Amino acid sequence: MEDFTQTLGAGPLLGIAAAAIALILVLVIRFKLHAFLTLIIVSLLTALATGIPLDQIVPTLVTSFGNTLGPVALLIGLGAMLGKLIEHSGGARVLAEKLVSVFGEDRAAFALGVASLMLGFPIFFDAGLVVMLPIIFAVARRLGGNNVLLYGIPAAAAFSVMHVFLPPHPGPVAATELYDANLGLVLLIGLAIALPVWYLSGYLWGKRVGKKYPLPVPALFGEVDQDQPSNPPSVRTVILVLLLPLVLIFMNTGLDAAEAAGAVDGSALWVQGLTLVGTSGIALLISVLVAAVVLGTRRGETGTALEKVLDSSLGPVASVILITGAGGMFGGVLRASGIGDALATSLEDIGLPVIAAAYLIAVVLRLAQGSATVALVTAAGLMAPAVAAGDFSALQIACIVLATAAGSVFAGHVNDSGFWLVGRLMGMDVKTTLKTWTVQQALESVLAFVLISVIFVIV
Repeated sequence: MEDFTQTLGAGPLLGIAAAAIALILVLVIRFKLHAFLTLIIVSLLTALATGIPLDQIVPTLVTSFGNTLGPVALLIGLGAMLGKLIEHSGGARVLAEKLVSVFGEDRAAFALGVASLMLGFPIFFDAGLVVMLPIIFAVARRLGGNNVLLYGIPAAAAFSVMHVFLPPHPGPVAATELYDANLGLVLLIGLAIALPVWYLSGYLWGKRVGKKYPLPVPALFGEVDQDQPSNPPSVRTVILVLLLPLVLIFMNTGLDAAEAAGAVDGSALWVQGLTLVGTSGIALLISVLVAAVVLGTRRGETGTALEKVLDSSLGPVASVILITGAGGMFGGVLRASGIGDALATSLEDIGLPVIAAAYLIAVVLRLAQGSATVALVTAAGLMAPAVAAGDFSALQIACIVLATAAGSVFAGHVNDSGFWLVGRLMGMDVKTTLKTWTVQQALESVLAFVLISVIFVIV
């Protein structure tokens, strides 16, 4: 691509970008074409429209796809395995029940939310919610029976917050890769905003709607789960497994900061060794191996049985991984064509900060087509060249990652699978789901963006 010089002006390039996004929405919403195929088709058409040489189009597509897919597939795959081991071992149930007993019945909703936050680190939103619902329903039935939203909304919001803002979940991982951000900083800032955002938009909102919309506990998960293992792990074991990848990744980030400050010698063997161990992919690999032993082998899950448990975790995330890679392909075309530079210039001309533009684009995409992952990947792919062209610190880039993620969760409604999942599993009709869950998602998005913007300005 060194020989390619873009001859189109900023206006035509931005028009092509707008048309590309519109085409994505039409293909996904109107024609129900799979997002993976949609992103490939639009990437190809965008490359043709912007005049990228024909002999360079396929190499550009494949290279961008591969560069994104490598680290993303590794993190998402390992994260899915870790979550599956925790779920299958019965660790999710044990942790939730322990927290309820510690916090007491009066703060059972808070306890269930905290348990969901902890389990939400490795477990995806839909899987985590399904795992927790039998516990939520059992607690709700024991403590009243007509207050399922009081306990269900805080837990669902906790899984949503962790899924949107914390690696190794697909959205933040993909955006981190597309923006070339520091994963440790994204994780650190994500944790810093996740807790207050959940408390305000999840726990307090759950208490409000629980009183305003009394609903009986559905019978769907009301019975005792007979498939739970008879020898689940201890609470301490589950917590240590959850903390292990966090500690290793934070160690890596701390060593990077110490090296930049001159406190340690980056060429020292021990520093390089610990840095390697704290690299996100290696940290998750170590965590999965440890979990396979303490949550699998020591409980009698060995050989083929353990292999099947791990293998079953990969199928549900395959589509997400491929969509993420295709989103990286789209972003690569935007960069190669010069659209990113044109966008950066235009944003400067109208005075809209990059972080605000990233958030708003993700919001529009989320509202239009429903999928948070597609909204995040598309917005990040579009904005990545503008971020690369700007003069941002590593902390500010991490904030832009999370601002884009915040936009991607805004006001999920009828075109979002999560809307139907939460509504149907908790026994709500569409109108009630709009008044409770859709509003919660909007609050989560706006509150997160406000906090991220404050951090962005300070750093």
